[in-house]
Amino acid sequence: MTTTSQVNAVLRTPPASPAAAAAYFSASLAFHADVSDVATALAAEGDPGFVVIDTRSTASWDQGHVAGAIHLPTALIPEQAEQLLDRSVPVVTYCWGPGCNGATRAALALAELGYQVKEMLGGFEYWVREGFPYETWEGPAKKDADPLTAPVDAEDCGC
Repeated sequence: MTTTSQVNAVLRTPPASPAAAAAYFSASLAFHADVSDVATALAAEGDPGFVVIDTRSTASWDQGHVAGAIHLPTALIPEQAEQLLDRSVPVVTYCWGPGCNGATRAALALAELGYQVKEMLGGFEYWVREGFPYETWEGPAKKDADPLTAPVDAEDCGC
């Protein structure tokens, strides 16, 4: 018989039941979008049905941002959101990357003001690392996809 002390770290805490796992992962998808899905929706013809908000500083925005995004730093959401956003249109927030929770703070501020909101996982870092085009103060830019974050010989990762 295996004791708790003999179980590896992965299974030391047992997995959730399938029903609990389904509820958790379903809820996660209601709160998050990944950069690939956002990029695909923005590149398709027609209205994607959401607006993208860059929640970083002006210096960060100038350094690079998702084309078509609205610049609304987190600290300015309470005073400017109503002038820039329509409450009937869902919002996708992003900041620098997975090491930053600015997009989470912005999403919270927007939700508290009555907006439907999702956070873009990976932020601007993964937008660039996956090879999607962006804009800087100098104009359009694009880098090759990082093979550790995106397929280099396929249109998508298949997930």
